[in-house]
Amino acid sequence: MSELSSSRSPRLLLYLHGFLSSPQSHKCRLLEDWLACERPDVDFCAPLISPHPASATAALEQVVEEYRGDIGLVGSSMGGFYASLLAERHGLSAVVVNPAVHPARFMPAYVGQPLLPYSGESREYRLTAADVDNMRSLERELQLPLRGRYWLLAQRGDETLDCREAEAFYAGQRQTIEDGGDHGFQGFERYCEAIVDFLFGRKAENT
Repeated sequence: MSELSSSRSPRLLLYLHGFLSSPQSHKCRLLEDWLACERPDVDFCAPLISPHPASATAALEQVVEEYRGDIGLVGSSMGGFYASLLAERHGLSAVVVNPAVHPARFMPAYVGQPLLPYSGESREYRLTAADVDNMRSLERELQLPLRGRYWLLAQRGDETLDCREAEAFYAGQRQTIEDGGDHGFQGFERYCEAIVDFLFGRKAENT
């Protein structure tokens, strides 16, 4: 799992992975590696997010509250939902990649089923009806119009989520919608520099 760097910087990119994914996901590693090479002035954190909404939001709130500096958010799929939630609560900027707009819709299908995260954890998870209720409550928090500053990255070939919902939800915000692609967002590496510039601005010459 990626943690905060030991040398504190005034800027943090907080990456939020999708449902049952992990900080080892392809997009997460691409951003972390790109920052290490090109923007060492920006800290990186990619916590392992619990499948349980109450636990997930509590842990993410702790990261935001403890960091003393500017925070920019990148969230993929379910992580896009959590990024939006944090952006609305704290007035942050967020890049959302093929985001889940109404995650409570698909959660009932997983209730009671054994879930093994892609992180390689041996621990097994089981969602409950209370988890679905918690997610519905979080969805009600995201009221339009949005207060945060967003950039939607989506591909119409997403086999998991209908990107038209995200287009409508983030209407009026910056949007890049591509034909083809998939839920993982093919060619994500093309956007690393632009994402960091959107969240924090360009690197100062003397940095």
